[in-house]
Amino acid sequence: MAPARKKHGSSKPYIIPGGFTELSLQFSSDSAARHKLYVKEHRVRAEKSSRRPLDRTLFVLNIPPYCSKAVVRELFSQFGGVQSVELREHPGSFQDSEPKLSKFFKPAEKQGFKVGYIVFQNSSSVTAAKSHSHNSPLVVSTEQRPVKTGVQKWIQQYKESFIQPNKLQQIVDSFMAGYDKRKEEEAERQRKEGEQQQEDEEGWVKVTRGHKGTKARPHSEAANRRTLQKEMKKKKRKELMNFYTWQHRNTQKLHIAELRKKFEEDKQRIALLRAQRKFRPY
Repeated sequence: MAPARKKHGSSKPYIIPGGFTELSLQFSSDSAARHKLYVKEHRVRAEKSSRRPLDRTLFVLNIPPYCSKAVVRELFSQFGGVQSVELREHPGSFQDSEPKLSKFFKPAEKQGFKVGYIVFQNSSSVTAAKSHSHNSPLVVSTEQRPVKTGVQKWIQQYKESFIQPNKLQQIVDSFMAGYDKRKEEEAERQRKEGEQQQEDEEGWVKVTRGHKGTKARPHSEAANRRTLQKEMKKKKRKELMNFYTWQHRNTQKLHIAELRKKFEEDKQRIALLRAQRKFRPY
């Protein structure tokens, strides 16, 4: 039987279709099983975000559940200084969470494989990570950096789930202070918009020019609310007036009778004026 052919080189990176480079991940130094990570340079030009610079961001697929942000930072710090690490369930554009909630008020994260965006301090670190040999696995748990799994991990998570009442009160007070501040800013903004766009007696709205660079806001929320109220009143009045078909028919008959009566009065007035007109040659 012919000997098995080597799949990869000994020191060269293994590149798969799609431009991804395969990296080996090993939980511990004495573990025989290896996990595969797939990395490539993040180059989504449609995404214009300073949090993911195109030349310094590494996109990582198939990150196992036991790798937290701290673990991923330590694993890839051997290629250079890591600025930030972002782990998500699915790839997508960067979204700021507004407002930023404490971990005690966030829903529990789903346990599963994730994708990551690793931002390095230098662009050369991305090249170093892509050129890393797949035969040199990245070790997750070491003596200097142990990673707990199984029962030990559950015990640690259970202990970390408890929080002191005074600390929780501080978090709640901080959140409510930020919430009240945002509400006050929103009310002040609406008040200014209402002052700038007020309807006069005839229903005209004065639109003032804003600061340079600001987006035009042709309709404020207050103006839209007033317009909606007027439309609702009109619709309600019409529905009450013509609720029944016979009401609508009688209204039309009365209107036609008034027009005929006015027509007859105009005819009589014209005939009277003609009768009073006399020929006066001198």
